[in-house]
Amino acid sequence: MLLAALAALLAVALFALRGGLQPAAPLEKLARQSLDLPVALANGRPTLVEFYADWCEACQAMAPAMEAIEQEHRGALDVVLLNVDNPRWQPELDRFEVNGIPQLELFSADGHPVGRSLGARSRPELEALSGALIAAAPLPRLAGVGTVSSLSQAGAAATAPLAGPRSHG
Repeated sequence: MLLAALAALLAVALFALRGGLQPAAPLEKLARQSLDLPVALANGRPTLVEFYADWCEACQAMAPAMEAIEQEHRGALDVVLLNVDNPRWQPELDRFEVNGIPQLELFSADGHPVGRSLGARSRPELEALSGALIAAAPLPRLAGVGTVSSLSQAGAAATAPLAGPRSHG
C-alpha cells in the first residue's frame, strides 16, 4: 500500500514537472491550427509561412509575436507553420530552399511568392511584413528580407548543394 501511494505521488510530481495541463506552447498551437499550405495559398488571402523547429531558440522567441499576428489578422492573413523536423514537409523544404530557420516565405493574396525573410523577427518587424502583405504593398526594407525574383534559375550555373536547416544544430 505504501509502495502504491509512493508511486502515485511520484506520478503526480512528474506530471506537474512536465507542464501538467498547461496549454500547448505557441509554436505547437499555431502549427496545429495552421491551414494546409495549398489551401492557404488558394483562398484569396496573403500567406505568411514560417519554417521552424521546436528546438530552435529563435523560433521559440518569435512564437508569441507570431501568435499575436495570427490572432490580430485572422481572416485577412493566413499564418502557416511547417516544422523542418517533420518529413511530411520535405518537398516544401526543397521547394523553398530552406537552409536555416526561422525562415519566412511571404505570399500575395493570389498565392504568388513575393518575398522571403531569414532569421528571427521582432513583433514590429512581423507587423510590418504582415501589414505589407495585407495591403499588397512593397515589403519593408529590413535586413534579411528580400523579394522573390520571377526569373527562372534554369540557366544558372550549377552550385554546391546548400546545407540543410538541421545541419547547424
